[in-house]
Amino acid sequence: MDLVNKLVAQGQFRVLKVPLGFIKALQWFFAIFAFSTCGSYSGMFRMAVECKNRTESDLSIEVEFEYPFRLHQVYFDAPTCRGDYKERLFLVGDYSSSAEFFVTIGVFGFLYSTAALSIYVFFYEKYKENNKGPLIDLGVTAVFSFMWLVSSAAWAKGLSDVKTATDPDEVITLISACEVHDPVMSGLNTSVAFGFINLILWVGNLWFVFKETGIIAPFMRAAPPQEKAAAAAPEAYEQDPYAGNQGGYQPEYSQQGYNQEAEFGQGYTQQGAPTSFSNQM
Repeated sequence: MDLVNKLVAQGQFRVLKVPLGFIKALQWFFAIFAFSTCGSYSGMFRMAVECKNRTESDLSIEVEFEYPFRLHQVYFDAPTCRGDYKERLFLVGDYSSSAEFFVTIGVFGFLYSTAALSIYVFFYEKYKENNKGPLIDLGVTAVFSFMWLVSSAAWAKGLSDVKTATDPDEVITLISACEVHDPVMSGLNTSVAFGFINLILWVGNLWFVFKETGIIAPFMRAAPPQEKAAAAAPEAYEQDPYAGNQGGYQPEYSQQGYNQEAEFGQGYTQQGAPTSFSNQM
């Protein structure tokens, strides 16, 4: 008990709130329903054979079948309405391969989801170390996604064949006269639905596991500071080139220029102008 409390104290259960852990928990949950609804199924259909001689009739013929649906091994005895002689009849078909394959994928998906959740919660730092954990997780998730596709499609076809083989309208052709009661197949229909739900979950989980590998990280980085500075540089060239100090354009006059103007009289230019009225006279 102390070990359990210690593990719970050290666990990072917040990972179950992010898509990576939450989808893995859904995979664990739906994998249980997938293999349990198929692997635990047992069904039955009834027939009633009524002969002219009522003593030869059998009004309660029950035919039971179950997982893994080796129907060619399922038989029943039906009256022939010719005395007390009864004929042993067998159902048609062996659909164990698709059913067992589907259940196997469900069990292994459940086991892997359990292991992955344990690693997420208790060893997440080691999972991220050297990026090996996410890469392995991505590969296994891709394999299970493909396996769920194949197994669900195969079991859907197998279930369709099982329904046909156990359809009383088909079995009725083997005996002279009977009343029928169809088997209930809702549980098996549910197993196929859970198979395709698991397919969707595992395919959707590929993206979140892929993100953990860090392969896409270099393509999602922000622009470096140098690029940001280069992008902002054109604004400096758009400033008004004529903008000066507060007084606008102000030519600079040297002190020598002002001294020269002071030496000339008012109204006379520097080139060829007399320096005084006395010289003009």
